[in-house]
Amino acid sequence: MLTEVRLDDEAEQRPPTEMHVDPRFLPLADRFFAMYRQPQDGGGALSAYLHGEKVLDVWAGWSGPDRRWNRDTMSLSFSTGKGVASTVVHRLAERGIIDYFAPVAQYWPEFAAAGKESITVADVLTHRAGLHRVRGLVPGRDGILDYDATVAALAAARPDRRRLQGTGYHAVTYGWLVAEIVRRATGLPFEEVVRREISEPLGNPDFWYRVPTSERPRIAKLFPRINPAGLHWELSASVLSKVAPMRGLAEAAMPDGFDDLVRNPAVHDSVMPGWNGVFTARALARMYGAIAAGGTIDGRCFLKPETIAAMDEVRVRGRDYVLGVPMAWRLGYHQPLFASLERPRGALGHYGVGGSGAFADLENGLSLAFTTNRLGAGAMPLGDLRLARLGPLARELARRA
Repeated sequence: MLTEVRLDDEAEQRPPTEMHVDPRFLPLADRFFAMYRQPQDGGGALSAYLHGEKVLDVWAGWSGPDRRWNRDTMSLSFSTGKGVASTVVHRLAERGIIDYFAPVAQYWPEFAAAGKESITVADVLTHRAGLHRVRGLVPGRDGILDYDATVAALAAARPDRRRLQGTGYHAVTYGWLVAEIVRRATGLPFEEVVRREISEPLGNPDFWYRVPTSERPRIAKLFPRINPAGLHWELSASVLSKVAPMRGLAEAAMPDGFDDLVRNPAVHDSVMPGWNGVFTARALARMYGAIAAGGTIDGRCFLKPETIAAMDEVRVRGRDYVLGVPMAWRLGYHQPLFASLERPRGALGHYGVGGSGAFADLENGLSLAFTTNRLGAGAMPLGDLRLARLGPLARELARRA
């Protein structure tokens, strides 16, 4: 067990082996360490803030076959990055640069094609744009690496009619839609806006979509494959796309060659915020920690309380026609998933396929972030049960604190 309790500023350089555990959160650290006992368990990191103060920053396991996970290890975190991209939108909306309820075409005129002129920014943030299909969107197994071609294809696409009745999770396309709205509204590349709106205000650079070459040695190696139940990717996608209950998921989350693409270094050259975000748990916990603390961290305002109230409001409930389960979508976030009877209200975040995820518990002033390279249940688009098991314990400890 760890007993080091000194709080530190994010900008302070600390030894790569020095962890941080508030004694009140020792049970959570113990449960986390139990997850990483053997090399085949891979590695991961867990970080938490309570009322704007860091209470946990730990890591364990292996970032590669011959490397231990250390303080600076980052990992590809899949849909966890949707929450960061959404927070960019809220920072801009707070200053009137983006209007949630304005048509997307107000910022991105080409988007009005094929009957999409009335689709709003809020529709995109709540997965009601009807543009969930990534499979076949652009030609070639590496086609989605071409940002300009992909956003042009989305602008030209005809929306799914089911958008008028409910939500359809935009598992991969969400990121391009948000990134292009931000780019058109600000006139700046999305990754530059992330730096200005997230990294610099929080004093942590580790919010990456296009990863500099100098930072890439820090990225943990992913394993095993993300193939559903270990089956051949293309065969699985082809079969699922013909089975009515699973068709939407295959269309939304299984582009050609995706199982190989996730290991291609070229993914770090492109901007694909729906799935290729690279983060530390520390960075994610700090962002959600600011949200959980009412918008202020280290005496600096990150978001206004009224903006956080808008972020936390459930905008649409009902069965999602891609996921096939009931969802309660906020503007860019879902309710944290807990492996317990408890259903946390007043909480928002985003989990990613493979296990990584982060959330803010507004009721208890808590944030929790988990990153890992040991991919869990590949068929589950909103993660697996590791964070879902850590979350309830973290919330219980926060209540006692």
